[in-house]
Amino acid sequence: MPEILPEIVPMIKAIAMDVDGVLTDGGVWWGPNGEEWKRFHFADIMGLSLARKCGMVIALMSGENSPLVDRLASKLGISDVHKDCKDKATALRTFSERHGLRLQEICFIGDDVNDLSALSIVGLSACPADARPSIREHCQVVTKLTGGNGAVREVVDMLLESARMAAKSVR
Repeated sequence: MPEILPEIVPMIKAIAMDVDGVLTDGGVWWGPNGEEWKRFHFADIMGLSLARKCGMVIALMSGENSPLVDRLASKLGISDVHKDCKDKATALRTFSERHGLRLQEICFIGDDVNDLSALSIVGLSACPADARPSIREHCQVVTKLTGGNGAVREVVDMLLESARMAAKSVR
């Protein structure tokens, strides 16, 4: 974990993230009848489930208006879903107010320029290893794994491990 993070990470109570390029590999498949498919990684799904079980609030913020985002949110029990989201910083402020959180208590995971406004206002900014170079240079955490291939789980594991360590030090 980078040096500046031990003070920040234990304060994180929520994770908000982009979908395409973070929870997916950024690709989209179109079927012959116009149907759309995206691939999600079960390590990321399990990570979000573990985060929720530990009391973290989760939000999905997608620039797309895909029904697949709703399906994923439903499967994971995530009620904070912002689709067709063109201003993720405003969506984050709404999310933080809704849950009584300070922006410093939120981790945002993004991968491209449309995520920069959100990444710049949160307590912990993170991105997958294959995020755009301009995004990687603005993030406190750059995962070893790529989007749609366990990057979200890597962030969740880091947050949960930090919370466990902080709880041990209090005892």
